[in-house]
Amino acid sequence: MTHIEKAQGFLDQQYHCSQAIAGAFAEEFGFNKKNVMKISTCFGAGMNHGGLCGCITSAMLVFGMAFGLYDPQDKELEVYGSKMASKFYDRFYEKMNGKVLCREILEADISNPDELAVIRQEGRVNKICPHVMEMSIEIIEEILREHDEDAVYLRMNLDNQQEMKEKETVLKRVDRLHDFRKNVHDLLSASDRKIAFVQFDIRRFKIINDLYGEKFGDEILLFVKEKLKELCNDRQFFMNPSGDVFMVVTEYDDEQMLMDFIKTIESGLTSFKNVKLQLTFGVYSIEDKNMEIRQMEDRAAIARMAAKTNVLTNVLFYKEQFKELLYTRKFIEENMHAAVEEKQFQMYLQPKYSISQNKIVGAEALVRWTHPERGMVYPNEFIPIMEENGFIKIVDYYIWGEACRFIKKCAEVGITDCPISVNVSRHHLKDVEFMSVLADDIRENQIDKSLLELEITETVNDLKISQVAMQLKEGGFTLLMDDFGSGYSSLNVLLETPFDVIKLDKKFMDNMMASEKGKLILEYVVSMAEKLGLGLLAEGVETKEQVELLRKIGCDKVQGYYFAKPMPQEEFFEFLIKERKGE
Repeated sequence: MTHIEKAQGFLDQQYHCSQAIAGAFAEEFGFNKKNVMKISTCFGAGMNHGGLCGCITSAMLVFGMAFGLYDPQDKELEVYGSKMASKFYDRFYEKMNGKVLCREILEADISNPDELAVIRQEGRVNKICPHVMEMSIEIIEEILREHDEDAVYLRMNLDNQQEMKEKETVLKRVDRLHDFRKNVHDLLSASDRKIAFVQFDIRRFKIINDLYGEKFGDEILLFVKEKLKELCNDRQFFMNPSGDVFMVVTEYDDEQMLMDFIKTIESGLTSFKNVKLQLTFGVYSIEDKNMEIRQMEDRAAIARMAAKTNVLTNVLFYKEQFKELLYTRKFIEENMHAAVEEKQFQMYLQPKYSISQNKIVGAEALVRWTHPERGMVYPNEFIPIMEENGFIKIVDYYIWGEACRFIKKCAEVGITDCPISVNVSRHHLKDVEFMSVLADDIRENQIDKSLLELEITETVNDLKISQVAMQLKEGGFTLLMDDFGSGYSSLNVLLETPFDVIKLDKKFMDNMMASEKGKLILEYVVSMAEKLGLGLLAEGVETKEQVELLRKIGCDKVQGYYFAKPMPQEEFFEFLIKERKGE
């Protein structure tokens, strides 16, 4: 049955044109027909007031289903879908000689009782609307055919310029997404077995990219795709929606069978070129086959994100309470730009102390987010997401500026012996843009560069990054290795990067304090730092026992709740002034 025939059938059942067109295309793109028609019902409001023709609004919905226009997290597909929608509007406008409003097409206002009576008396809806609907469907089909022709042409001309290659990438992604959802829709319709969505990703994939390069990361992704081709049968479908995230849809008879399939995937992807791969799985077992496929995908994604923070297992099945994770992520991504513009981010400072002098010898700048309605958004909620999408760079720039202004404020009252350390993440170290940001902040506030210290995480282990760190060192900055002891490469990083101070990670401290052997290791680390001419600071110090041990083994500088929690910069400023005055 053609799209026009399907749509005409809906018209015969008294559905309006918007519902008819949307319903005619829904299942083709993996959507539930009834649900799509329910959504398109709201478009009738515009028509009932003589507004935009329902054929136009439904076409936008069709292109949203076809090209991912509905997905704000996928900007490439969103832009591509918008172009298709604009193309439809232009052609509709041309064919209708500029008539795009319902009142223009029917030559009467359906919202006016008198004019509505004329419309009904003359049967204008039955005379005019089917023709407009058929024309709209023909334009939609024409644009979809052009998309297919573009894809074929680009595949035959792979040596074209960069712009065409980029377009080819988008077209391929659109095709894969379309094919995947169509196959899944067909499976849901035909299968009488249980069906599950299994989504997985590669743990610490971004660090693998940093350590070995993005080309190596791309090789891993290709390896995973090829392995999934081997492992999946013709009724198991997979896609790579983004980055290192993969989705597999499979039939199964019982949970053990499903777990066996997951273990097969895991065992087939244990390593690549001697690099160990660890996977995290989220599973959604379908309960309602009429649910939108995208909703099913979302539930598997929610379970995967929950599994990333679970220390007991790397496979979690979806639970309703996991929805909160998705809502939090959505909230953060929708509000993070406004948070910077409206200065919702605040700089907190946590003092660093000298044990022997019982005196503040510096502070670490930390970020806190206070939303006007939601209140406090905690760092463990927003920082991982912002690190993932790259927005953390903007937040860091803001905190750097605040730290420089605070240093200037201290200097104005005569305090020039309290350096502030700020975080410099691997996102900054990949390019040199951040250097000019630091230089501008220091110049604008006319502060001594030695009072702005830079903390670099120890997990960053890359030759290029080490070279950038060397530039910072030669430029006069003091470099602190953050989280020493939290990873497996601390000594290698220490060898390759010109640090001035190492910060002992809280977990490392806790582990070392748990046994006599650990305390001995801690003593050797302190001795090593002294022999290498490095400063040492223990973070996460919370007990008197820790303080006494650190005093005994010669680690004088500390940071932690035993001395002071992070506090707003205004509170720290007053606290610092009182201490310096001896009050």
